[in-house]
Amino acid sequence: MQKLVENFVRTTNAFDVDGALSLFAADAVIDDVSVGDAFVGTEGVRRYIERFFVGYNTHSELLSLENLDDFNAVVRLDFTGDFGHEIGTLKIAANSAGLIERIDADLE
Repeated sequence: MQKLVENFVRTTNAFDVDGALSLFAADAVIDDVSVGDAFVGTEGVRRYIERFFVGYNTHSELLSLENLDDFNAVVRLDFTGDFGHEIGTLKIAANSAGLIERIDADLE
């Protein structure tokens, strides 16, 4: 999970949308209660990354990573960008192929 999370932070910080998408399963879901919407599948994840990372010039810094097991982790990130500054929590679930299948995201 550590490597997967580090790659997610690295690719989104570089605004590498295709690189970030390569970390997700085709049927992945990002459910972000802070924006009140869920983003489903490759196109949904693409819209999420383009809107909330690229669109807001977001830079993320890993604050902590708690491995719950081999496929689940809780990640705290420090977000800065055109919106200001926020701390967020991502509950990340990966599948057996090592791809992200679900992120439950929220801001503190």
